[in-house]
Amino acid sequence: MQPEEYDAWYQTRRGAWIGGIEYRLLDELLTPRSGETVLDVGCGTGHFTRRFSDNAALDWTVGADTDFAAARFAAGRGKAAYLVADGQCLPFADRSFDLVISVTALCFMSDARHALLEMLRVARRRVALGLLNRHSLLWFGKGRHGGRGAYRGAHWHTRREVERLFAGQPAHNLTLRTAIMLPGGGRLARWAEPHLERAAPCCGAFLAAEADVAPELH
Repeated sequence: MQPEEYDAWYQTRRGAWIGGIEYRLLDELLTPRSGETVLDVGCGTGHFTRRFSDNAALDWTVGADTDFAAARFAAGRGKAAYLVADGQCLPFADRSFDLVISVTALCFMSDARHALLEMLRVARRRVALGLLNRHSLLWFGKGRHGGRGAYRGAHWHTRREVERLFAGQPAHNLTLRTAIMLPGGGRLARWAEPHLERAAPCCGAFLAAEADVAPELH
């Protein structure tokens, strides 16, 4: 899929709804403070990088991705900075950013545990991940048998897997939440989302994990 085609999905009615919910959840978990900085690992075409860069409270935002075409596409939009870099070997010094995010990128990385350690290394305060939830309707429709379309080859996490991913890492206060209960994005999905979040809080397609960087890391 070309970067233009991928990014255009966020301009569709369904894409804008899903992207908006995911961004608001990540923002709520991170609670950015005035003057802080953000690194988006595996930023792709920069959708979430741009959204965080539009937060007037933040100082600056950087996106990193291994895909040169995606990074070049992202660099032509918004005020964030972009570079080509591997999330499993980030070219930044320790504690370079206050906050580090990664949205579904770990689902495609060969060593997610090491990638998370890298994110914790370059973060000063907090890390947040957006993952694909194995226990969701979206997995049933798009994730089975190796995945379809943009989900082909993706790893879908369970909450227990995420807990194991963070276990033994220099992080604490792990919080797990989900969103996007009915991924179709129609009227019923929009109406039902807040009700289902309360009734079935573990079943959303978007599995968000947030943790504070452990003081001993620094």
